Amino acid sequence: MPLRTVDEYVKSLRDGRTVFFRGQRVEDVTTHPVISVAVQHAAIDYRLAEDARHRTLCVIEDGGAEYSRYYQLPRSTDDLLKRSALIELATAEGGTLVVLIKEIGSDALCGLLRVSSAVDAAHGTSYGQRVAAFYEHCRDNDLAVAVAQTDVKGDRSLAPSAQADPDLYVHIVERRSDGIVVRGAKAHTSVSTNANEIIVLPTRALAEADRDYAVSFAVPVNAPGLTLLASAFDSAATVGSPVEHPISARHKMMETTTVFDNVFVPWERVFLAGESAFAGPLALGFVEHHRFTAISYKLPLVDALVGAAMLMADVNGIATAGHVREKFVRLISYAETLRGLTRYAAMMAKPRENGIFVPDPLYVNMAKYHFAHGYHEAIRDVQDIAGGSLVTGPGAEDLESRDTAAFYDKYYAGRGISGRDRLKALALVKDLVASGFGAYQEVLAVHAEGSLEAEKLMVLRSYDRKPAINFVRRLAGLA
Repeated sequence: MPLRTVDEYVKSLRDGRTVFFRGQRVEDVTTHPVISVAVQHAAIDYRLAEDARHRTLCVIEDGGAEYSRYYQLPRSTDDLLKRSALIELATAEGGTLVVLIKEIGSDALCGLLRVSSAVDAAHGTSYGQRVAAFYEHCRDNDLAVAVAQTDVKGDRSLAPSAQADPDLYVHIVERRSDGIVVRGAKAHTSVSTNANEIIVLPTRALAEADRDYAVSFAVPVNAPGLTLLASAFDSAATVGSPVEHPISARHKMMETTTVFDNVFVPWERVFLAGESAFAGPLALGFVEHHRFTAISYKLPLVDALVGAAMLMADVNGIATAGHVREKFVRLISYAETLRGLTRYAAMMAKPRENGIFVPDPLYVNMAKYHFAHGYHEAIRDVQDIAGGSLVTGPGAEDLESRDTAAFYDKYYAGRGISGRDRLKALALVKDLVASGFGAYQEVLAVHAEGSLEAEKLMVLRSYDRKPAINFVRRLAGLA
């Protein structure tokens, strides 16, 4: 099938899915005042594929067929570099907010394609064939795919089967001749309100006692019994003025608490069903690909922080001050170290199961930790340079009123810039570092795609200690 148009993507979301926002059932996500912004943001991936300037990056041509580069299985380091470049482009088009409707789903499919073969070899199952068929379904129909991995978890000191309520992790409640029935809830499911399919993955390693929780499958978003409880965080900015919120009034990504209330899944869409020893490897397989996506989509954000600091220093007339130049050096080093680690992670990739190239986990996790660990310091530097006007500036109405606009035009003028234009710059920087959207990005920096502690653990696990230890032993004259 040909690549979908923007209109075809939007129409595909009118399928009777069960979505709630602020306690009310959403009849049509494409017309809802908040969720429709997320729909149009997600459409960037489809819009870019139609743009002749970007077509060679966005679209793969294979034997007369065309499909999205996101669905290209990486078979080389060049494939990974181009994937990273596409993610960076789409995120830049999204005003520093990742699009994610094909990125995260294809990450999950790569992990599933790798691990399912190992499950089949150990248990004589046919998961590999099912995953391959579902991958082709998503690729050939140009689908938007969400991933539900993080369970709500309850008491985190207890295993899933030991919880007071067994539904705090998604689990199998019935095995039938034609499929399974699942119940439970996942948290933080990104882009689910405007996806076509949802892939469910285990959230952690599991013991045999938790075998019913070792489950992976895919369902359409309108599956009976599936309910999406959409997050209302910072929804006011989305319906606010683009003058005050130049990014967040135009771009939004929805997250949901994703409830499975006795959802039936046919066997052909079940990818793991009780093989508890493979829950951990499958969770890790997804993460190995998705953290590379994460560090790729952070690049436009760190570039924006560098540009924001330089623009505000210039219009404030402080660009040559010593402390400001020092902040420039920190911000440039922060951004370019992330870019270098991201590219090196792709360049050092190696083929793994099914010949799929996996970004080097050491450099991926170093990049992710570097970004997350330094993000709040970078925000502080931008805030310091921009000044207090970030939180005391005018509203959109003030700039339209005859009684007030002239005052702002006159008194907010900066170095070589009118008051009105300086306020435009301030509004953009405010949206980045001093708004609900800015706070959202700060939380994502710490928790999205894995916590700081998870990244540190993976750096330690991925580092080959032997060469360093042997080198020092040789220098010390030890055997």
